[in-house]
Amino acid sequence: MSTTEPSDGAVETRGIEPVPNSQRHARTRDLLPTWMAANITVLLLTMGATLAVSYGLDLWQTLVVATVAPAVSFGLVGLIGIAGKRGGAPGMALSRAVFGQRGNLLPGALIWVARWGWETINAVTGAYALLTVLDIVFGVRSNTFLVLVTLLLFVVATFAISGLGIDAVHRCNRWAVRLFAAFSLLVLGRLVARTDWDEVLRRPAGPTHLMIVGIGLIAAGGISWVPSAPDFTRYLPRGTSSAAIVRDTLGGAVVVVLPLTLMGAVMAVTTPDLASAADPVSFLGAALPLWLAVPYLLIALVGMLLINAMSMYSAGFTAQTLGIRLPRPWAVSVNAVISLLLGGVLMLVAPSFIGSFLAFLTLLAVTFSAWAGVFGADMLRRPAYDAVALLDTTRTSAYWYRGGFSPAAVAAWAIGLGCGLLFTTSDWFTGPLATGNPVGAYGLGWAATMVTSFLLYAVLPKPPVGPGAEPAEERATMAV
Repeated sequence: MSTTEPSDGAVETRGIEPVPNSQRHARTRDLLPTWMAANITVLLLTMGATLAVSYGLDLWQTLVVATVAPAVSFGLVGLIGIAGKRGGAPGMALSRAVFGQRGNLLPGALIWVARWGWETINAVTGAYALLTVLDIVFGVRSNTFLVLVTLLLFVVATFAISGLGIDAVHRCNRWAVRLFAAFSLLVLGRLVARTDWDEVLRRPAGPTHLMIVGIGLIAAGGISWVPSAPDFTRYLPRGTSSAAIVRDTLGGAVVVVLPLTLMGAVMAVTTPDLASAADPVSFLGAALPLWLAVPYLLIALVGMLLINAMSMYSAGFTAQTLGIRLPRPWAVSVNAVISLLLGGVLMLVAPSFIGSFLAFLTLLAVTFSAWAGVFGADMLRRPAYDAVALLDTTRTSAYWYRGGFSPAAVAAWAIGLGCGLLFTTSDWFTGPLATGNPVGAYGLGWAATMVTSFLLYAVLPKPPVGPGAEPAEERATMAV
């Protein structure tokens, strides 16, 4: 991607301040490798196996789940990404226009904490991949010291890429998706040749309601990217096609999620333990021949590294909107340290990685859906964002509203979040209304959250917007 954002050498130094129109030279086709890279994770194989083994879905049901889930979740990512080209700022900075300068601290803090968990899960998976390669190539067995060293190496590499900025992320994404695609085709070819397709195709269909649960499970990962969507579209010119943003976002996700989920479901026919392996990465290493396992796991390691780099890149902006007064590259370091500490706990203490991962995904989707419902409803009525007001955190800001809060947005967010949790169940938490109704039975707590937040914000009276909050393009350009 060619941009001219201010930088010190190769480091992007722009923080949450909106990008001037004169420096917005990105292209929507850059979104394709971006969202492909965001899904390069062997955990999709594990989730595909879960659909087959734990949910009892057949191949055709899994095909439906693996198509609908990314279409729903990354369709939302693409739609919210339109706000990035309108305002030229990161998602959580634009969120100030919706919730108010102080009100935005509430969903911002919760989303920031949720990112700790997402980055921890990916860091642990990456460390497992490195440990597996060391084991099968050099015979080095895992121990506490090696676990911590591999985790540290992964987090440091993640910090390096995300700290450099958007250009580094895009360059790495383009190379990673090419390599991953090539070796995934090799794995797929071997799978096709060695699979007993009669056994795969004669598996009975599972319950329809578990298909809906499966859609929610796979979609949860995509929903976690919704608040980050504008972070990767803010360098697009204001005249960029909105349809192209949604198309390339959606296409990049589906082309990875669909085949990996199906591969996991097919592999589970002969290796059902994939759905519950304590260390899914080493399990895959044992299931593949050495010549294929090593490069595939190394490329998957790079993919998980890039997922974390993208997440930390966004987390740096979130930290800045919360008032952490550090340059963007160093704001990223806060999340790096936290994911290192939590990753060590998960690898050394947690009894079940997969159980922890699935429970976290469930709660993650609810957390991000509350924000998405409010922000999405606001996008329908707001064609532009005031660059001056976004950065003005004082009472003079057009986005100060009432005491720094937008009562409609904060109320819709809080009620939607509470409603979703009432209907949510996981290994860590069970809401009081999670049983005995379709919403809870189908794992649709996240959907209830989003719908409730969206509708409430749409009907609640909004506070008046201060002067200049719907600026002309020239005003937004002059502001930065």
